[in-house]
Formats: sequence, C-alpha cells, structure tokens
Amino acid sequence: MAALIDIDQLRTFIAIAETGSFTKAAEIVHKTQSAVSMQMKRLEERLDKPIFARDGRASKLTDDGERLLEYARRIVKLNLEALALFAGPELTGSVRLGVPDDYADRYLPEIMARFSRAYPGVELTVICEPSSDLLERIDSNELDLAIITTAAAQRPSETFRRERLLWVTSNRHATHREEPLPLALGRQSCAWRHMALECLEKANRPHRLLYTSSNAGAVAAAVLAGLAISVLPESGLRPGMRVLTPADGFPELPYCRIGLVRNPHETTALADALAEHIISSLDNMSDAVVQAAE
Repeated sequence: MAALIDIDQLRTFIAIAETGSFTKAAEIVHKTQSAVSMQMKRLEERLDKPIFARDGRASKLTDDGERLLEYARRIVKLNLEALALFAGPELTGSVRLGVPDDYADRYLPEIMARFSRAYPGVELTVICEPSSDLLERIDSNELDLAIITTAAAQRPSETFRRERLLWVTSNRHATHREEPLPLALGRQSCAWRHMALECLEKANRPHRLLYTSSNAGAVAAAVLAGLAISVLPESGLRPGMRVLTPADGFPELPYCRIGLVRNPHETTALADALAEHIISSLDNMSDAVVQAAE
C-alpha cells in the first residue's frame, strides 16, 4: 500500500503557496525555516515531482504544484471538518474575533452559524473595526484572531480570499460623470482608499474626497444616494449599485486580498478551530455571495 501524504506537510505547502515565501510560511505554521524546507523536500520526494520553482526570492509553484494545491486545500479542509465533528462539542470557553465592518454583514452570518453548531459551548466575542485597529488589538493581546485586508498588514497573514476591487456608483444617478469626481472612501489607513486614489492620479482623473468613513454602511449610503462613487470588493456589492468599467472611463483596480492574523502571544484550540471555520466558510460562500449581489 502506498504511503499517505502527511497532512502537516500539506498545511505548510498551502502556507508557502499563499505567501510565496518559505520564511513567511514558517511564521504562520510556527516552525523554523529549516523545518519547513525539510517538510517540502520530503513532500517532493513522496510525489517524485518538483512542486516549487525559484523566481528570485519568491517561491512559485510548478504546474504539478498548482495541481497539488487544489487537492491540498480540499484534504486539509475535510480533515478539519472531521475533527470538528467529533471533537468540537468538548471545547468550551471564549474566543475573540476582529472583523472590519466591510466584511461583517457579508461573512459573519455563515461563520457564526457553522462555528456555533460545531462548538455550542463557546462564547464568541466579535469586534468590528478597521484592519489597522484590529492589528493593534492583536499586538496588545485583545484579540485571538482578526480578519483583515492583507495590504494593511506589514506581517505574515494567512490569505484565504482574493477578490476584484470595483468602482461602484448608484444605478439611478450619473455621479460618475461629475467633474471633479466625488468620492466616498475609507479613512487614510484604508488600503482600498490608497488603491483608488493611486489609480485616479495615474489616469489624471480630477477627483475630490467628499466623504470619509471607516463604516462600510456610511460609504454605501453615500453611493446609493448618488452623492459619490466608491470602491468595493465583489462581495460588497449591494442592490442599487452599478459597477463602473474601463468603458465608463475608470481604470481597472488591483485585486484585494483578505487574510487571517493570529495572536502571536498565545495559541488556543478555540482560536485554531475558529480559524479553520472562517477559512472553510468563506471558501464555500464566495460564488454565492457575488451572484446574489448582481
């Protein structure tokens, strides 16, 4: 009988694939870089195929590595779901999660429902603040986990979602034709704000900041009222919004990446369980959320 692939090796492999770095992956999986390198050497020996190709300092996947990544995510996910099914109810206590309010109304219902079913004896505390504030709470040991826009983090994070960033306006107004262009964006620390302003400046498009808020609902209200345009990820689209494209004179925006940061001061079984439910929940809901908003 052929030997099975080690689950721990697959978890490390996924971390390397998502960060592009053995060093960053080592921090995420709490191993030394030499241990990570040895794990990947053994994984390649087990598969008898190279799965990484060096590209300068980055570690990119080969074609075989790309094929393995799809299976690795499914295997790890099923393994965690099986463990949660049999071990989940025994966990009790509390766990603290930070979420930007941009994501809260979209992602939290699915995350909380699945986590509560698996761990009915656990108290979940949720704090909604911008990514930069959540990172400060992580550093001060006030949170166990934080969902963040990874561009806001100058540290390793577990990227679990990538979405197109889109220009949006009201479908009942012609706000996008005004000069200078009125904008409703997040506060100065917002990564999406920087992306939007940089694109407009490169395109020499006159603009003015009309509304600034860290609250996603307030920004969306300004857009839907026809007072300003803004930028949102695909999953943040709301009824009444229209996506603006290069055909409307708006440059394409880069993708935004959403990731998970763990408390470096202490790791708990509850935090690990919640982290896996977050990743599993968002992977399952991505297509449905985008289609529902269209």
